Amino acid sequence: MIADRPATGRAPTLRAAPFSAFSAFSAFSTTGSDRMLRTLGSTFRALGTAALLAGLTFTAAPAASAAPSGTSAPAAPAAAEPLTPVGGGTGIVFRLSPSPEAPTSFYICTLTAVGRDRDGRLVALTNAHCFVDEQGNKLVGAEVYRDTSPAGTAFAPAPITASRPDLATGPIGTVAYVGTPNNLLGTGPKGLDYAVIALDETRVAPTATVGSTTITSIGAPPANGTRMCKQGHRTGLTCGIKLGTNGMWFTHLIWTDGGDSGSPVVDGQTLVGNAWGAQHSSPILSIIDELDAAGGIGAGFHLAS
Repeated sequence: MIADRPATGRAPTLRAAPFSAFSAFSAFSTTGSDRMLRTLGSTFRALGTAALLAGLTFTAAPAASAAPSGTSAPAAPAAAEPLTPVGGGTGIVFRLSPSPEAPTSFYICTLTAVGRDRDGRLVALTNAHCFVDEQGNKLVGAEVYRDTSPAGTAFAPAPITASRPDLATGPIGTVAYVGTPNNLLGTGPKGLDYAVIALDETRVAPTATVGSTTITSIGAPPANGTRMCKQGHRTGLTCGIKLGTNGMWFTHLIWTDGGDSGSPVVDGQTLVGNAWGAQHSSPILSIIDELDAAGGIGAGFHLAS
């Protein structure tokens, strides 16, 4: 199912997703004066770390020992650039064409969580279907940027056309692993729909809080009927009860929209899954088990502190 809205007064062009995963990520493109907005699925740095200032010790020189004529005192080291906070609920933008500086097309999703793997690498999780192209290729190596547009709400979703990459920070990381998309409505293999992004620690720092959601632990989905919430870039914080399970996934009444793909689903402050649309999510513990079994980047995932 595809929901599409025009970015201008022109009629939108509808294109079906070329792969069979149900998705709640969005793509936007413009060609010349014609703008095309594609949303796949309808149910789909306040700086977090203190600026690191170089430690400077000044010692007053005796009055008689002035600097020789024609010389000057050495310049003080510049203050370190502050890092950009990223965490579960941070919006991301990628596949920017023809360039990040002047994109006419791009895709948007949301981070599930930020943590470290058993080798100490800083990584982020999101949905796999965000990084599968129209030919079914997995886009390992793709650069990912933080989305600078303000997050939306269920009643006022963030305009997809407003999404722009954070060029001041630059790419926050690259896609390191793409798992199997959910393929809920397709004939392909069913998957937990997760991807791993290797983050650049010279640019970003983990934060436990994004918007109205703070993530302090990881756990299993709660009992049926329990109220849970998701924090997505497109529609912000939305909540609903857990309904049950459907194969490897769990189901709920939490609203999602295009661009919310990858959103963390939480029970209080406990991360229990990722949202990928159609009121379905994959359990985070199942994702971690699969990462551990694969043994590559992301194995041993735990929340960054």
